[in-house]
Amino acid sequence: MTRKLQPMVAVVLAAVFVGIPLWMVVVTAGKSQGEALEPTLALPSRWHLLDNLRAVWEQGRIPQALAGSLLVMLPAVTIVLLFGSMAAWVLARRKGRVFAFVYAAGISGIVLPPAVVTIVLLLRQLGLAGTAAGMVGVYAGIYLSTVIFFVTGFVRTIPVELEEAARIDGAGPVTVFWRVILPLLRPVLATATILICLYVWNDVFYAFFVLGGSLDTLPLNLFQVASAGLYLNNWHLIFAYVLVMSIPLLVVFVVAQRKIIAGITSGAVK
Repeated sequence: MTRKLQPMVAVVLAAVFVGIPLWMVVVTAGKSQGEALEPTLALPSRWHLLDNLRAVWEQGRIPQALAGSLLVMLPAVTIVLLFGSMAAWVLARRKGRVFAFVYAAGISGIVLPPAVVTIVLLLRQLGLAGTAAGMVGVYAGIYLSTVIFFVTGFVRTIPVELEEAARIDGAGPVTVFWRVILPLLRPVLATATILICLYVWNDVFYAFFVLGGSLDTLPLNLFQVASAGLYLNNWHLIFAYVLVMSIPLLVVFVVAQRKIIAGITSGAVK
């Protein structure tokens, strides 16, 4: 009886903690200004969702902020996944105290928060403060530890005989990584992609200090617009903006989720 109830309890909890906030965002984004002053779960008397989305798209500088978010997120995620998986492969295959220390240092970024003041001062010395390249470097440095942590454990489950067979056929280290290891990392890299995209896409704290208003991202733009009073008491527009921000992440989640399932099932068949 308990085993039958566990899946039902999990579904109910997921519906409560995920479904209710999502429902509130959607229904509030579809209300008028007066109805949205006190956000509730009630349906709007008349749906204004399309009008609100059109208003925030035209008045909230969303196209420019969307371009800024993509300009920062895409290179950061690519760099983190590529170099993180390379480092994880080397650290997973090497033994000894030196490599154990390097691995510990590599994943220390998960528990040791970076100092914002130091980051900003360093970027100013390098001439990268207020630039997309500087922001990409900050995100890469912060989340590289996450990829190393995830991928290292996964690489250790891959049989070494696959690499040895490739080396017998004359493949070098680069070829072994690209042709043998990287295709097998798709499930764990898909999971890491979801997490890193979520962190980078919703970041306001580091973007505020590093970019300093020279480049807009979606969450930073929402913060600035709301602080300027344009959306003051316009909760219907704020929630509509949040809904627009969430759509790209939902697309990434759906695509990456399919990759995870495909990777697991193909590995099981093999």
